[in-house]
Amino acid sequence: MTSELSADDRRGLDVAIDEARIGRSEGGIPIGSALMIDGEVVGRGHNRRVQSGSAILHGEIDCLENAGRLPASAYRRATLYTTLSPCDMCSGAALLFGIPRIVIGENVNFMGGEAYLESRGVELVRAHDQICVDLMAAFIAAEPDLWNEDIGESST
Repeated sequence: MTSELSADDRRGLDVAIDEARIGRSEGGIPIGSALMIDGEVVGRGHNRRVQSGSAILHGEIDCLENAGRLPASAYRRATLYTTLSPCDMCSGAALLFGIPRIVIGENVNFMGGEAYLESRGVELVRAHDQICVDLMAAFIAAEPDLWNEDIGESST
């Protein structure tokens, strides 16, 4: 689904964009995320694989970790915001916690598990946000080997 963003959706995506910029300024991969429940941002994070030497600390995972332990009922009211189409790992985390809605900043530079998420009943809002597209395109051009590492591809 592609649609105009509500004010809350714009705010959530803007938090994710801020996180992506923080990640890049730290020398990492510019992917950010936010978790909003009932109009309140309860978690935010960015890809910290490089900074933390982590194999799995993608933006969405960092965001969920930073939100802390929440009851299942809270996740069922949540929207996850991400600057980039979520990979299989991050899609799986959203499914595991029963997050019913994801706002995706862009899917031009990378297409994650969107079809699978939709097949499992997750509502996807594709923002087609040019800031998100430009952040990733610039990063991929500057650091192709790091990008390939992040998505599990071999560098050529």
